[in-house]
Amino acid sequence: MAKETGRKIIAQNKKARHDYLILDTYEAGLVLTGTEVKSLRLGRASLVDGFGQLDGGEAWLHNVHIPEYVQGTWTNHSARRKRKMLLHRAEIDKLVHKTQETGHTIVPLALYFKDGRVKVEIALAKGKKEYDKRQTLREKQDRRESDRAISAARRRQRA
Repeated sequence: MAKETGRKIIAQNKKARHDYLILDTYEAGLVLTGTEVKSLRLGRASLVDGFGQLDGGEAWLHNVHIPEYVQGTWTNHSARRKRKMLLHRAEIDKLVHKTQETGHTIVPLALYFKDGRVKVEIALAKGKKEYDKRQTLREKQDRRESDRAISAARRRQRA
């Protein structure tokens, strides 16, 4: 069988970018069982309630939902178990230092295959206030309206 290359997205957490201010991103490997990988190959996962936690010098991913493999037997995994993230020691130390600051947390942004291996993109994030969310939404809407106006003007100019 040929080795896979490239990046194939399994799941994304779009709500995280709305709810959090992303300060820094990291790519981490995941320690998974065989049935978890098979379930991910079917494209089944949810990052909605997921979060990262640093415990005893190790990074853990909690509440990421990878459903049980349909054709699995008694060796099947539990859907919401905590999974170990593989990061370099320097990255873990940096995350430990940053998460001790008030309001900082670790959130998963995307789960994907990279060259046949499962990776998770995690972010060091700070929670947004309600007015920050509204401001971001307003800026996005203004940008969209200005792009529409510019494209409409260009269409009129061509005609």
